[in-house]
Amino acid sequence: MTTETTTNSYVDTHSMQLATFYVGDMLLGLEIDQVQEINRCLDVTMVPHAPDWVRGVINLRGDVVTVIDLRSVLGLERGTVTKDSRNLIVNVSGELVGLCVDRIADIITVSRDDVIPPPPNIAAVDERFFSGVFTGENDIVAVLNLQEALETSN
Repeated sequence: MTTETTTNSYVDTHSMQLATFYVGDMLLGLEIDQVQEINRCLDVTMVPHAPDWVRGVINLRGDVVTVIDLRSVLGLERGTVTKDSRNLIVNVSGELVGLCVDRIADIITVSRDDVIPPPPNIAAVDERFFSGVFTGENDIVAVLNLQEALETSN
C-alpha cells in the first residue's frame, strides 16, 4: 500500500519580508527569517579587551549572546544607546548574535525583482555589506548582507 500526501502550502518566492531598522541615518533591512527576536539594549555586560565592535554580552534566557555594534562594523562612529536602541537577535550558523541598532522601523514586503544591486557608494559605507537596495515610495532600504557584516567583524 502506498500512501501519498500532498501539501497545498503556497510559498511566494517572488517577494520577501524585510525587518527594517536605522543605523545612523541609513534605513537597513534584513530578511525577516534571519531575525529571531528584537529586544531592548539593556543589561549589556562589557567584555574586557574585546574589539571595538563588541558592545558586550547579554543573558538571553540562559544563553550568552554577543552583542555587536553594527555602527562600528559598518565603519560609522560608535553611537550612544538610547531608549530607542534595540538588539536584533539573529541566528547565524546555530549561534545567537545581537546586532545593536539605533531604532526599529517597520516590516515591509517587497518584490525580489524590485531589489537592485547596491550602488558602489551607498552612504559612504562599503558596498559589500549590502546584498541589494529597495526604493520605496518614501525611503531607500539597503538590504544588509548579514554574513558579510559578521565575517568582517571577526
